Amino acid sequence: MRRASLLCVTTVLLAMIAVPVQAGEPNVQTGQHPTTLDRTIHVEMGYLLYLPEDYAQKESWPLLVFLHGAGERGSDLELVKKHGPPKLIAAGKQFPFVVVSPQCPTGRWWQPVELTALIDEMVEKYKIDEDRICVTGLSMGGFGTWALAGYTPHRFAAIVPICGGGEAYRTRDLTHLPTWVFHGGKDSVVPLERSEEMVAAMKKNGGDAKLTVYPEAGHDSWTETYDNPELYEWLLKQKRTKQE
Repeated sequence: MRRASLLCVTTVLLAMIAVPVQAGEPNVQTGQHPTTLDRTIHVEMGYLLYLPEDYAQKESWPLLVFLHGAGERGSDLELVKKHGPPKLIAAGKQFPFVVVSPQCPTGRWWQPVELTALIDEMVEKYKIDEDRICVTGLSMGGFGTWALAGYTPHRFAAIVPICGGGEAYRTRDLTHLPTWVFHGGKDSVVPLERSEEMVAAMKKNGGDAKLTVYPEAGHDSWTETYDNPELYEWLLKQKRTKQE
């Protein structure tokens, strides 16, 4: 079952702010009390949705979130089918996951708060096992995968960033998260070092991360990765580690 959809949701975020006990007194430092501020953001995001053929036969399914690269940004969902799981699904491949493949608007980058709203919608509307949500992406989507994991580090069962990178210090919050990273040894667009830095930082803090390098591959390290059945077998074995 394949369908194209549009996420249109107003998300309420709760942020802690400080309200002064006394206001309007210059040059006076006053005590502050925490309270909450409701801030709303409006998210509109097109996405491709795939439901397994026997979706109705099970109570819950793992969810695979796929984040495309910079070249597939825009408002034409056909572009999202250029690479990765959406390409394979369009060619007739069946997956043992619910697969959601959002499209990033032109000129923008993946925003974790917006992707979180999309995942929330998937959990609300479909039979998703919340302990088996995995994220993968290529190039810009590889960076987005790292960023989303850092934003909600205890939501996912596993991540698979391909030829991406991120802020190494943020991996301190990901040491519990099974991570399989892929990169081309001759990548001239996103240097291999970007993935190596992230994996090294995770391992330094005791994280469960592994790196697969294709020595002769350039930027396209995703075709071989997504064509590999072992990747999906590995993903199916993963389950979220509950936060203590």
